[in-house]
Amino acid sequence: MKRSIQQIIESKVKEQKIAQAAEMEKGNPNFPVITISRQAGSEGYIVAKKVAEKHSLNFFDEEISEAVAESAKISASEVENLDEKKISSLEDIIASVTNTHHLWSSDYLRHLRKVIKAIGKEGRAVIVGRGAHLILPKDKIIRLQFIAPLERRVENIAKWFDQSLEEAKKLVVKIDSDREAYIKKYFNANIYDQQNYDLVINTENISNDVAVEVVDALLREKM
Repeated sequence: MKRSIQQIIESKVKEQKIAQAAEMEKGNPNFPVITISRQAGSEGYIVAKKVAEKHSLNFFDEEISEAVAESAKISASEVENLDEKKISSLEDIIASVTNTHHLWSSDYLRHLRKVIKAIGKEGRAVIVGRGAHLILPKDKIIRLQFIAPLERRVENIAKWFDQSLEEAKKLVVKIDSDREAYIKKYFNANIYDQQNYDLVINTENISNDVAVEVVDALLREKM
């Protein structure tokens, strides 16, 4: 049986209920939502995970696709075809002809906003990608972007997925292109516009742990 959006979000909240209660006793009941934009292989996902674990925050990534699918009453695999993927208007039309349960881009965005706003309302969360930094009120969140030189990112992807450098470079370029097109298509924005972030972190010469400390410093300033 499929779970409702609220059940999906609440399940994440309950997983860390005790840890969050302990954190709140330290005086942080209004911890802001953190949104993550990242270049492929920049280690932004790793840093985001560390921040979430350190502060007992709910971590949302693939769960968002599941919640959008539930909201739209379609399969998660169909949502994944639109989720941070480069889909043109022509492809949208073709898909609607071949798939009776096709989710139009405008409908996808409507359901996505619904899910992201529900997570934002719950608070104490880290949201990876999906343009969350362009959906939630900027005064209520911390907007982070992680970048790194292409060579460094290619090396990371090659190591993580056991690929050649050539294969890894193709994957990095594709993922970056898809994410850039996603933000342009759904939000008419440039994913690299620094005005849309509170902090852009270049992970080239800093460790993940130092990056976490940098984020902590911003959190203290925000709170």
